Amino acid sequence: MTDCIFCKIIAGDIPSVKVYEDDTVLAFLDISQATPGHTLVVPKKHVADIFAYDADLAAAVFSRIPKIAQAIKASDPKIKGMNILNNNGEVAYQSVFHSHIHLIPRYSDADDFNIHFGDHTDQYNSEQLQAIADNIKKQVQN
Repeated sequence: MTDCIFCKIIAGDIPSVKVYEDDTVLAFLDISQATPGHTLVVPKKHVADIFAYDADLAAAVFSRIPKIAQAIKASDPKIKGMNILNNNGEVAYQSVFHSHIHLIPRYSDADDFNIHFGDHTDQYNSEQLQAIADNIKKQVQN
């Protein structure tokens, strides 16, 4: 895509700070650096989001994540953990519509990064949870 910033980075038209590259993915430092070492892993094939992946692309892209994550962790002994995030759609905070996975090293609980999961346990009984699961199961395709 000619107007996609990540496609331009992959093509070398826009500079990036690369940490890993092969025929399938490019991994480079996120310009915002939520924490030091914050890396984006992008498929070289333009796909907007996870909903555009097929099984082969998913296997190829996601199989590279452990290797890159392990390298990031090994790069700094102060890294204690890592958040791995993939935002899909504007409502899910996707801002660049070329699929990408964030690898965000975590140094402490005070490193200026957080995620909030609301607890809605009291809003669902077992029957409601089963109905949600059944609706999803109907949509799963082998």
